[in-house]
Amino acid sequence: MDAVTAPNDVPVESLSFEAARDELVRVVAELEQGAPTLEHSLALWERGEALAARCEEWLLGAKRRLDAARGSASAEDAE
Repeated sequence: MDAVTAPNDVPVESLSFEAARDELVRVVAELEQGAPTLEHSLALWERGEALAARCEEWLLGAKRRLDAARGSASAEDAE
């Protein structure tokens, strides 16, 4: 599957959480205003879906790290 790219050709997979979130906000705003063509709307929608998935990846990764840290702290407390 091809990497989804932004107008500046930055692959979604390489974006930080903040960059993906900020771009997603811009994509949603543009969709709400109405794109000039159906094709452009579809491209924006697809980009938005990819950006939302990227944000979710970052959030799930952060949750795993927090859970691991809590598990380590609980294990140390039990000793």
